[in-house]
Amino acid sequence: MMGLPLSFAEPWLLAGLLSLPALWWLLRVMPPRPRRIDFPPTRLLFDIAPKEETPSRTPWWLTLLRLLAAALVILAAAGPVWNPSEGVTRSSAPLVLLLDDGWSAASNWDARIRTADELVTNAESDRRAVALVPLSDATRDITLMPAGTARVALRQFAPKPYAVERVEALPALARFLAKTGDSEIVWLSDGIDTGRGSEFTEGLTKTIQDRTLTIFESGTPPAHALVAAENAAAKMTVKVLRAGSGGGDTGLVRALDQKGSPIGEAKFAFGAQDRETEASFDLPVELRNDITRLEVSGERSAGAVQLLDKRWRRRAIGIVSGATSDTAQPLLASTFYLTRALAPFADVRLGERGSPALAIGQFLDQKLPMIVLADVGTLTPDIRDRLNTWIAQGGVLVRFAGPRLAAGDDDLVPVKLRRGGRSLGGSLTWEKPQPLASFAPDGPFAGLSVPKDITVTRQVLAEPDPALASRSWASLADGTPLVTGEHRDRGMLALFHISADMRWSDLPLSGTFVEMLRRIVDMSGYTANVGAGVAAEAGAETVAPIRTLDGFGAFGPPPSTAKPVRADYRDRASLDHPPGLYGPADGPLAVNALAAADRLAPLDTSALKARRATYTNAEPRDLRGILLSTALALFLIDAIIVAILGGGLAALFRRRAAAAALAIAFALASVSGVPSSSYAQAPKGPAKSAPAKPPASNPANDDFAIKAVAQTRLAYVLTGNADVDSIVKAGLSGLTLFLAQRTALEAGEPVGVDPARDELAFFPLVYWPVITGAPKPSQDAINKLDAYMKQGGTVLFDTRDAIEAPPGPGGESQTPGMLTLREILSSLDIPELEPVPREHVLTKTFYLLRDFPGRFNSGQTWVETLPRGDDEEAADRPARGGDGVSPIIITSNDLAGAWAMRADGLPMLPLTPGDPRQREMAFRAGVNIVMYTLTGNYKADQVHAPALIERLGQ
Repeated sequence: MMGLPLSFAEPWLLAGLLSLPALWWLLRVMPPRPRRIDFPPTRLLFDIAPKEETPSRTPWWLTLLRLLAAALVILAAAGPVWNPSEGVTRSSAPLVLLLDDGWSAASNWDARIRTADELVTNAESDRRAVALVPLSDATRDITLMPAGTARVALRQFAPKPYAVERVEALPALARFLAKTGDSEIVWLSDGIDTGRGSEFTEGLTKTIQDRTLTIFESGTPPAHALVAAENAAAKMTVKVLRAGSGGGDTGLVRALDQKGSPIGEAKFAFGAQDRETEASFDLPVELRNDITRLEVSGERSAGAVQLLDKRWRRRAIGIVSGATSDTAQPLLASTFYLTRALAPFADVRLGERGSPALAIGQFLDQKLPMIVLADVGTLTPDIRDRLNTWIAQGGVLVRFAGPRLAAGDDDLVPVKLRRGGRSLGGSLTWEKPQPLASFAPDGPFAGLSVPKDITVTRQVLAEPDPALASRSWASLADGTPLVTGEHRDRGMLALFHISADMRWSDLPLSGTFVEMLRRIVDMSGYTANVGAGVAAEAGAETVAPIRTLDGFGAFGPPPSTAKPVRADYRDRASLDHPPGLYGPADGPLAVNALAAADRLAPLDTSALKARRATYTNAEPRDLRGILLSTALALFLIDAIIVAILGGGLAALFRRRAAAAALAIAFALASVSGVPSSSYAQAPKGPAKSAPAKPPASNPANDDFAIKAVAQTRLAYVLTGNADVDSIVKAGLSGLTLFLAQRTALEAGEPVGVDPARDELAFFPLVYWPVITGAPKPSQDAINKLDAYMKQGGTVLFDTRDAIEAPPGPGGESQTPGMLTLREILSSLDIPELEPVPREHVLTKTFYLLRDFPGRFNSGQTWVETLPRGDDEEAADRPARGGDGVSPIIITSNDLAGAWAMRADGLPMLPLTPGDPRQREMAFRAGVNIVMYTLTGNYKADQVHAPALIERLGQ
C-alpha cells in the first residue's frame, strides 16, 4: 500500500473514512452541555462578570481528537496487517520452491526460511502440495509433499559453505515439471552470479515454459565475501567483495587467532559504484603472523570468512653475510640480492655487521623460522649445536656458497663438499658457462619452468655419494648439483652451490631466484612453539580434512563427503573439498569458500518473465489491537478534557495546591542537600618517580678511547709473555718511526690491547704474535675479533717460527706456531687464503716488493684470495685488488723482531740468514702493509693510472 509493507483483510471497510467530514460537522454544531447552578439571591450576581464562560461551539482541536479516534476504529475494522505475505497468487496448482542455498544465502538465511515458511503456510490454506528444490543438490529426487511435511523439511535445510552451480539442477527440475504439469514456481534467489548465471536463466526459461514464476531477490542486506588476504611488509590487507554497486556500505573485518581471541579490527567502506574494497590491519608482524581467521563482523557466512595458514604468515627471515663491510658494497653485496628477492613475501632482518656468530645467536634467540647464511664459512661449535637443535625443532637454514665456504670444512651442509671450487678456467675446467638443466620432480622447485638464460661460472662441488641424487633439487647441464637439501627432523637444510651475488652466477638477477626462495619460505614454519612448522608433511601428496566450516562460517567436524586435497591446494571450496583446515594440527592447510581471483557479480534475471517480490525481514503483524488500544486512549483523553472544561478538576486542584507546593519544595530540598560525590575525596595520583640516572661511564675506557682516536696508532695483542710483548712493542715503535721518516704518516705510539676487553675498531691494523702452546682465546675475544675483521679491520698473525719449518712440501704448515694458529682460527670465519701473488696490490702499495721478509725470509705471507679475471688481459695488469682490504694476513717471518730497535738505535735481535738489506726490506714490507690497510683499493686504482692514461691517449 503506497510503497509500505501494509495490507488490509477487509479493505472495503475503509469506505467508512468518508463519513469523517459529516462527523466533524455534527461535533462542531453540538456544543458541550451547560452547567446549571441554583443560587437564590441571583440579583447580587447581575453586575458580576463571569470568570469562566461556556463556549457556544466545541473547540476545533477537541473535534480533531475525536475524529482521529473514530478513524482508528475504522482502520482497525478493516483488518490491517504489517509485513503481509506476498509472492503467491491464489491458485490450486502445486507450489515449487527453488531455493538458493550456497554460502551467499547464509547471511540472510532466516529471512529466506521465513519467506518460504509463509509461502508454505499460504499453500496449506489453499490445500496445495509443495515441492522443495535446493539448487545445491542436483541429484536430489524432487517430489510433491503435503504442506505440513514441507514445513518440517524446510527447517532441516542449511546453507552450503561453497558456491552452488544452479545449472546442474535444471535436468532434475525439467523431469519433475514434465510429470507434474501445471505448477506455480517461486525462486528464492540470493542475487549473486557464481559464473554461469546467464546459462541458468536461459535454461530456466526453457524449462518452466509458460508456468507462473515469482522471483524473490531484494529486501535483504547485501552479502559480503573476503578474498586475497595478503600479509605485506607494513600491514595485512584483505579484499572485501559485494555483488551490487548501489549506495554506500560500511563494516568491520575482525582478525582472530587460533583460539578465537580477537587480535584487531579494520574498517571497510564501499563507494556508491564499488563492488570491491579493502580492509587493512596495521599490526606488528608478530601479531599478524598469529592471525588464523578473518571475518566480516556481524555476518554469518562461509564466504565472509578467510582462513589463513602458514602460507599467509609473513616469516621473519634473518640474513647473515660472511663478507666484510668494505667488500659488501650496497649494489654488489649478496644481502642486496637476497633482500630484494625475499622482501615481497617475508620480513627481512639483516644481521649486524660484525661476527656472524653473534648475528646468528641473536636470530636464534628471536626464534626466527628461517635463517640465510651467505658465504659464512666456519661456525663455532656452540653456534653449530644451537643451529642443529633449531633445525630439529622446525627451523629452515639456507646456505649460499662463496670463497669462505669453499675454503672451510663445515659439516652443516646437506651433502659433503669438496675443498675449493670449480670455476671457469680453473683446475676442473669448463669450456663454457653451464646452464641450468632441470628441477627435481619431487623437490620443492617442482613445476617451475627452467630458464634458458641463466649460466653458472663457478660452483662448490659435492662429493659423489649414493644419496646425492635424492638430495639434489636443481642441477646443471653437466649433472652437477646447483641446489641440494634435506629434511632433518622437523626442519630443513638447503645449500645453493653458488654465491648469492653475481660473482658466480647470474641466477640472483632472475625471477626464478625469487620463485625458488618463495618455495623455500613456504616450507618454513613458525618456530615460536617447539614442533611447529616446516617439513614434516612436505612430502605428502594429499592432506585430509580435520575441521571444516558450515554455511554460516562456524567450525565443525568434516562431512562424510569431504575428500583429501593436495598439499598445495589453492582453489575455491567445493562439495568434495569444503572450506576448512586440512592436514596436521600443527601446520594445517586452509581452504576457503572463494579463491583469491574470484569476484562477485549481480545476477541478471531481466530476461525472465516473472513477478518480482521482496523478502520480509519481520513476521506479519496484525495491527488491529494497536489501533483499537490507541483509539481507546484517545477517548479517555477526550473524557478528561471534557471534565477539565466543565470545571470539576479545576476546583480539585485549587483545594490541593498548597499541599502540592509543599511536596515539591521538600523534594527539591532533599536533592540539593546530598553532597556531590565528586568532591568527597580528592583524587590521588601515583607518585612521580625520580628520573633514572644515566649509567656512569668508565673513566679507564674513556681514556683508552680518547687516546686511540686522538692519533692514528698501530695495535698489538698482549700475550702475557713479558719478553714477547716488549719485543713487539719495540718493533711497532720502530716501524712507526720508519713511517714518519719515509712517508707522510706520523702515527702515535703503538697500543697493547686485549681482544676480550678492549675495543679494536679504533685501529687499522692489529699485530698478533702467536706463542706456541698458548691457550685458545675466550669465545668473547673470538667474537670481537671476528666482528673487527668483518667491519674492515686487518689482523696480522705472525707465528715467528719460519726457521723451525721441517723441510719438504707443506713443512711450513707443520710448525708449532702454525698448529697453534690453526686452533685459534678454527672458531673464526676466515676467507679463502693464498700466498701473496706477484700482481697483488700489497706488493706495490708504497714500495715495489717481491716478498715480505722479517727476522727470517723463508716463510710465506698469506692474504685473502681475490677473484681472478676471466680475460687474458687480467694476467698482465700491474696490480690486482678487490673491493677492500684483506681482513687477515698471516706470516711466519717475525716481522716485529726485525723492526725492534733499542734505545741507542741498534737492532734488538739478529736476522737469519742476515742479508745486508734484509732489515731494510723488512721495514719496507711493514710500510706496504700499513699503507695497504689505510688506503686499500685507492692504491689499487693508482697503479692503473699509466695504463688508463695511455688508453685515453689512443
